[in-house]
Order: sequence, then structure tokens, then C-alpha cells
Amino acid sequence: MFADIVPDLKTTMPELRGRMLANQSLAELTWFRVGGPAQLLFMPEDESDLAYFLSALLPDMPVTVIGLGSNLIVRDGGVPGVVIRLGRGFNEVKVEDGARIRAGTAVPDVKVSRAAQDAAIAGLAFFRGIPGAIGGALRMNGGAYGRETKDALIEARGVDRAGRVRVFSNGDMRYTYRHCGAPEDIIFTGALFQGAPGDPVAIAAEMDKITESREATQPIKSRTGGSTFKNPPGHKAWQLIDAAGCRGFKIGDAQVSQMHCNFLINLGSASAADIETLGETVRRRVKETSGVELDWEIKRIGVTKQAQ
Repeated sequence: MFADIVPDLKTTMPELRGRMLANQSLAELTWFRVGGPAQLLFMPEDESDLAYFLSALLPDMPVTVIGLGSNLIVRDGGVPGVVIRLGRGFNEVKVEDGARIRAGTAVPDVKVSRAAQDAAIAGLAFFRGIPGAIGGALRMNGGAYGRETKDALIEARGVDRAGRVRVFSNGDMRYTYRHCGAPEDIIFTGALFQGAPGDPVAIAAEMDKITESREATQPIKSRTGGSTFKNPPGHKAWQLIDAAGCRGFKIGDAQVSQMHCNFLINLGSASAADIETLGETVRRRVKETSGVELDWEIKRIGVTKQAQ
């Protein structure tokens, strides 16, 4: 257990409207269902509440942001400092003129693709293939089935560590493959996407094709974290992992998926340490067999249990 910092923060932030929870377990907020507690979990009411909180928070207090917990390992020792999770105040989706969609960053990616489908807006169906929320897609240039966030984004809105609201153009985001060059302290709160007028029947068919492909090739009904490693230049991560003999490999109750070996699975009672150790073992074996070094795509946060 971490020291309870809630009373002090309530004293220094009397106008705060969001919820603060001390030593709140994060395991149930991740798809892997593993990990320790947040020293403080804060769920702001809306953007202005988030800005107020950050402006009043001591500058040396660590801040970590989580979304739907799809591409995330929370280590067993938990996360010191503040963990921020955006919720109801950030989950609105609006269709705007000019085949545009505006979405809060707590909105699941699939919800954006469905809103676009209902409005006959083409070009956003790829979000159906990304397991997570818009905030994560912005931060890592999430993509699937031939398109990435950078291909659709007009602008993103966020709050910096000092509590200032800022707006970033597509160019300001400095996107590359699975990487965003915007400042690390920005907590994204919303985004505006550009699509194109489309045929509802064709869009529905594209969505169905993506759904069928995911169900046929990915262990989406398991406790998993999505794609574990980025595709190295000129390679596919799953092929390198397969060639290294890691398909189905297990450590404890953590396993490399038999269906798609760039996915790690919690078979039921794995710890975060089991999953991370499995991933590092896969990286080492791929390096030994191919000379290629895999980079994690899944975000890992917090401390080990021994280091707590």
C-alpha cells in the first residue's frame, strides 16, 4: 500500500469535482487483469476539472494516464503518484459538417467507426480494428488494416502538466509509425477526424470484413493486450516470433498465443511479472535467432512488487 495523499489534495483543491481514490486496484481496468494499485486514481469530471487538478498539483508529483487498458501492463507493485483515467466527461461523439467526427478521448475506437458508418462517412472504418480508446490512438498513432490515426486526424485537444488547454494540428503531432511526437505531458481530451462522403452499404461491408478478420486471426476473447511488439522495418513481428519457436511458449500462466504469436495471453492466474518476463524472453529469443530487436508496443507502467 502507498501513502494516502487524498486528504492533502482535497485540502489544496477545494473546487475539484472529480473522484479521487487512494490505493485503488488497477487490475480490473486492464485487459490482462493484472497489476497493483494506483497510489491515487483520479477521474476528472470534464476538461476544466482536469485542468484545475493539474494546475494545483505539485510539479514533482508523478502523473500517469490510462485509457481502456487494452495495450497496457500494470506492474505488480502498482503505480506511485497519480493515475488519471478519463471517463464520462470525455465520451461524447459528434458528427459535424464536411464528413467530420469529433470525439472525446475516452470514446472506444469502435464507437467512432460506428458513428461514421451511421453517418455514411468513409475513411474511419479502420478504427474498428483498434482495441482501445481514442486517447490511446492519438498517443501511439494507432492503426489497423492499412490506415493510421495520422491519416484521419485534423486536430487534437489536450491539457498540459501545468493545466493549460492546448490544440495540436496533425503536423504538430509529428506522427511516425506507432509514435506521437507531441509533448509527453499532454493529456489528450478530444480529437477531430476527417472522413469522406461514402456509401453506407460499402462502409458496413468494410466494417464486417474487419470484424471477421480480427475474430479469425486474433485471440480477442482472451485476456490479452493486443499487439505486443511493433513491426520492425522490413519484418512482421509475429513471423520473427514464430521463427524463434515461441508460438505457444509459456511462463507461469502467461502464454504466447497459438492463434497469433504477437499476442500474449493471461490464461487465468498470470502475474504482471509473468507477462512481462514472457515478453522479454520472446525479445531475447528473436534477437538470438534473427538479429532483430523487437520494441514493445504495449505500454508498461508502475514498479515491480519488490521495488514498491
